[in-house]
Amino acid sequence: MTTAVVRALGALAHRAAHADPRESCGCPPPRVLADRADGTVVRSGTVVAKAHAPGTDAPGLRGRMALANDPGLAGILLAPLDPRPAAPPAPLHDRPVTLWPHGEPVDPGDPDAAPWEEAAGLLAALHRTPAPPALALPPMRGPAKAALAVARMRAARPDDPATAPVLGAWRRLPEWARAEAAPPAHRSGFLCHGDLHLGQLVRHPAPDGPWRLIDIDDAGLGDPAWDLARPAAWFAAGILPPDVWLRFLESYRAAGGPAVRPGGDPWPELDVPARALTVQAAALALAKSAAEDRTPDEVEQEMIDACARMASLPPELGARHSS
Repeated sequence: MTTAVVRALGALAHRAAHADPRESCGCPPPRVLADRADGTVVRSGTVVAKAHAPGTDAPGLRGRMALANDPGLAGILLAPLDPRPAAPPAPLHDRPVTLWPHGEPVDPGDPDAAPWEEAAGLLAALHRTPAPPALALPPMRGPAKAALAVARMRAARPDDPATAPVLGAWRRLPEWARAEAAPPAHRSGFLCHGDLHLGQLVRHPAPDGPWRLIDIDDAGLGDPAWDLARPAAWFAAGILPPDVWLRFLESYRAAGGPAVRPGGDPWPELDVPARALTVQAAALALAKSAAEDRTPDEVEQEMIDACARMASLPPELGARHSS
């Protein structure tokens, strides 16, 4: 990230937040909310500007923006301020920019108040909603993100024996979960978020409006079980407490979510996506720790250890056996 990029995003957000941006206001200076390889997010007043990743698929982003702006999803996805990406200023080169209302995020300092039930209800509503027929939606990018994480790990740690358990678990996944083939047809037509975690929820209007899902960069059509896979993987690895997992799962089922069967064992549907998200998390942990010249922290090591356990099992056994 450069100062020029932040300044350009802040100026865009400021103009969008004020009827006459030339007038003085009491807004604090623009603030960087996120700065990652997949996007830079800057807030000014009531507006958030996001510079998407270089090389973002422009038609796919336009379709996802239209999805977020669809009236049928108004209570589920946070709608953008404009359904089309804004023209990027010069410092951003070819990175598309989108503008959003600011929402109040989940408080990381209050884990007991984490909205697991609300997240489950929003996912169930999204998965139950038929895809708008007028929109040309791309596939959900969950498997592609897992493959990118593995590629990033390989580039950061070439020929490193530490990657062996992660690659072993990766090779035991079916081709569709590695973004090498289409998913099973009967599981591929659902609206999906594609990258669900608690950082993807905000209250809007802030600070205490209803919860909404944000970040549509990975949304599209696919297997809805992928949206349950991260908490499932955390539960299987022993990171997410069983009672929290059960609250999430039962809330999803109570809301009529189609990703898992209405009762009984959910793992026939969750197994493959949960294993893929475990590999993704472990691969990112190894890539980041290599870039920062450190050993993986305790949580990162738990995901790597889960991959080692999965790699030692027959391919058909699930993520539930990794704990």
